[in-house]
Amino acid sequence: MPDEDAVREALRSVVDPEAGMNIVELGLIYGVDVSDAGVHVQMTMTSAACPMAEMIVDDVHAALQSVVPSSVPLEVELVWDPPWTPERMSDFAREHFGWTFK
Repeated sequence: MPDEDAVREALRSVVDPEAGMNIVELGLIYGVDVSDAGVHVQMTMTSAACPMAEMIVDDVHAALQSVVPSSVPLEVELVWDPPWTPERMSDFAREHFGWTFK
């Protein structure tokens, strides 16, 4: 069974194609739970109307195959509450995009 850090590291390989940044730095990952019951990832998109949502979720599943054995249940749940805002981005992502928040 992978630990949470391994799952998050694998998620860093998934890039939002519209933003050109990985989904962890963008703040799209709301939660990772690794337990005896399996691996559960809660995530969102930058917009509920994101045209790339299905592809990104597929990419998440593909990335996690490298750390989650096929015998372990894996659930990727899209959540919309709270909605994503740029304030959820890491400092690295904010600097990359030239955004500052007070």
